[in-house]
Amino acid sequence: MRVGLGQFNELTDEMCQFIKQMGCDDFLMNTPKLPGDEGHWKVDDLAALKAKADAYDLRLMALENVPIPFYLDIMLGGPEKEAQLANMITTVRNMGQVGIPILGYHWIPVGVWRTQEPETLRGGARGTRFDLQAHAEAPLNFDRVYSEQQMWDNYCWYLERLLPVAERAGVRLALHPDDPPVPALGGVARLFGTFEGFKKAMDTFDSPNHGLDFCMGCWSEMGGHDNVMRGFDAFVPDGKIAYIHFRDVRGTRECFHECFIDEGQVDTYAVVQRLKQLGFDGFMIPDHVPATVGDSGWHHRGRAHCVGFMQAMIQAVDRQEAA
Repeated sequence: MRVGLGQFNELTDEMCQFIKQMGCDDFLMNTPKLPGDEGHWKVDDLAALKAKADAYDLRLMALENVPIPFYLDIMLGGPEKEAQLANMITTVRNMGQVGIPILGYHWIPVGVWRTQEPETLRGGARGTRFDLQAHAEAPLNFDRVYSEQQMWDNYCWYLERLLPVAERAGVRLALHPDDPPVPALGGVARLFGTFEGFKKAMDTFDSPNHGLDFCMGCWSEMGGHDNVMRGFDAFVPDGKIAYIHFRDVRGTRECFHECFIDEGQVDTYAVVQRLKQLGFDGFMIPDHVPATVGDSGWHHRGRAHCVGFMQAMIQAVDRQEAA
């Protein structure tokens, strides 16, 4: 069980130094800024990222999320889905060729939704929030409503074709929850906001190369501490969790706000204890963190606080068990 960093899209020298300074070796990039005019990521561009990580003795563990236009028609069953599938196959093969082991993905064509204004936290820090009632009159995002069955059929069409490619390429696909995990937004049904939804996806596409990007914040939105522990109990023993987004919220899926990692509704120490008991041997990263005074746009200060908190809990659990 290791602490890493992520959620940035450019791998600068300064970022590599910061990762090392925080005592981390693992990192992932979210929707990296790579040339993608042809709808896929090329070998040379991916190899350059991998080489830079290697030069700093870092492990580039995952690329999380291709741009939505890369596979929007796949998600919606549109006319370009075959061409987009061919491009996604190319991207997965290229990742495998250069040795990037995980592709994080989501099934959210309308993206992540939040409600303005942000929540005010301790000391005036700001955390994102969501209130479903505020979006009751939101228009359709696309030309029509997309039902749960249609979204599931499109999902199966995609995984049936992409997962065998990932298996041959040695790349693991890691599914992120819907955020927020409500049944539908913008006229599009959301499949992955319940325990049953994840169980269905993992059972239907049961492969060592298919697992979860377990976003603890989303699982907390879905049902608080008990739901997070239920997810770990169900999916860690079978090796279904590729990596973890270590964040938390206060509230429910219909109305919540994000918060500092030490003031959420999940007992994070109990989480680390359970992960160790279950034998989790992957990496965890801070995900969304509050905006603090004087911080950067990427929230270096907030992420450093979360990294230190996570590292201390792992050490404390290790020492408790060794005593």
